[in-house]
Amino acid sequence: MAWTKQMPARPVVAIAGATGAVGQEFLRVLHELDFPASEVRALASARSAGKKVAFEGCGDVPAGELVVREMTPEAFEGVDIALFSAGGDVSKRMRDAVVAAGAVMIDNSSAFRMDEDVPLVVPEVNPEDVAWHSGVIANPNCSTIQMVVALKPLYELSRIKRVVVSTYQAASGAGAAAMNELYEQTRAFLDGTPDDELTVEAFRHRIAFNCIPHIDVFLDDGSTKEEWKMVVETKKIMHDDDLAVSATCVRVPVLRCHGEAINVEFEDEVPVDEARRALEAAPGVCVMDDMDAAAYPMPGLLAHTTDTYVGRLRQDPSVAHGIAFWDVADQIRKGAALNAVQIAQLLLP
Repeated sequence: MAWTKQMPARPVVAIAGATGAVGQEFLRVLHELDFPASEVRALASARSAGKKVAFEGCGDVPAGELVVREMTPEAFEGVDIALFSAGGDVSKRMRDAVVAAGAVMIDNSSAFRMDEDVPLVVPEVNPEDVAWHSGVIANPNCSTIQMVVALKPLYELSRIKRVVVSTYQAASGAGAAAMNELYEQTRAFLDGTPDDELTVEAFRHRIAFNCIPHIDVFLDDGSTKEEWKMVVETKKIMHDDDLAVSATCVRVPVLRCHGEAINVEFEDEVPVDEARRALEAAPGVCVMDDMDAAAYPMPGLLAHTTDTYVGRLRQDPSVAHGIAFWDVADQIRKGAALNAVQIAQLLLP
């Protein structure tokens, strides 16, 4: 059943998981977009209650500090939009309380993404899907988001039959603790600490000076859950169950920004120049593709940016109608916080 409650022009916004990496990014994005909030509540676990988080203000909320409140069912009373990045278990536990309070949950976890009554939304791709939410809207997986932002304008040129993607995913995708582990491991490794004495907690193996082809758990078919997410989420967002997707997801020693090598097979011929023009005109896409100047997207140089960057556009000669390209976006921003706040903007009257 679709949501029928009217969203106020100046909603009350709750940040669930306000002390985490994405929660902090929520606050920055709300400020940068000057989201028209009448109130912003910072919510987190009981151990974080009472802490203060800096906020530069938005809407009717002045710059200053927000006092973190414990995230309880009662904390959502009077809330209109709840931006969640506190883990799937917390989202599941709080869903009924959020919806009962009359708020819309925009959830960054994988808890509800494939539920039939939950839209999975990337505003540049399928904004119309917010119309049928029933109190919960899911934010897709970070690596899926940046890929479909680039696929959408290409799909409009010709239906895409198949996508093969290999990801180069930053430590930020595993949270703030993983980013700190990359820092500390790198320092220790350069200081000569043996491998068996390095602290390895956020990942299964050392991430410093290494690549790990293992994100999330392995499934029975040998793929990982992260790869499965990219397959099924892309189909749902693009509204095409017949779209074939093959993904290999790899964690690399980069702090922020995921990179993706993408090969696309179309039903009809799509010249590279035509694809380039479509990408240049697409919302949320920045084409950075100048071979003579060695200009192409690089994760280490694009942290804290908002667009999805595309480069290395070229023909894929291995299929009849193929194009290959390289795609980079900041995982914490477009891959998480920015996409969620853009969904919240779609809800405004």
